[in-house]
Amino acid sequence: MAHIKVDEGVPGIRSLVMFRPDTGQYLYELVQILLRGESTLSEAERELIAAYVSKRNDTMFCMMSHAAASRELYGNNKNIVDEVLNDMQQSHVSDKMKALLNIAGKVQVLGKEVKEEDIAAARQYGATDIEIHDTVLIAATFCMFNRYVDGLASLTPTDPKVYEEMGKRMANGYTMPPPSN
Repeated sequence: MAHIKVDEGVPGIRSLVMFRPDTGQYLYELVQILLRGESTLSEAERELIAAYVSKRNDTMFCMMSHAAASRELYGNNKNIVDEVLNDMQQSHVSDKMKALLNIAGKVQVLGKEVKEEDIAAARQYGATDIEIHDTVLIAATFCMFNRYVDGLASLTPTDPKVYEEMGKRMANGYTMPPPSN
């Protein structure tokens, strides 16, 4: 049960942005830009960064929902998501993506953990400044989202099918949920 009175049955961040739409609209705009805006990183890769950081933060709702969206976007290669979440270093993502996920993981711990050698490794595998920037911003943003969801104890479904449906919806982008009645 959430720590505040939100609409019953509405999971995760959706219930929180419905509770406070004046702030929620900006969170949704930010995530839409970060995960669906123009980028040389695919939408699937950006969702994967969000899921990876959320897993490291032990935020089940965000990890499961963004992993589901990433799987949906990866299509036939959806197994890559579970590989990364189980053991990123042994997964079949590109070396560039591993370097970017390494940076995201360090941001999840503390931004100052990202060192010049981490950036150099990402660049060595072809990461651009904008890809490095966006990786850090996605990681930092999801640390905030994870703390928001966990700090208010929002509803976290346990049924994987619920997340599958969420992933299908999220794969199409992020728009504010309709106001509650």
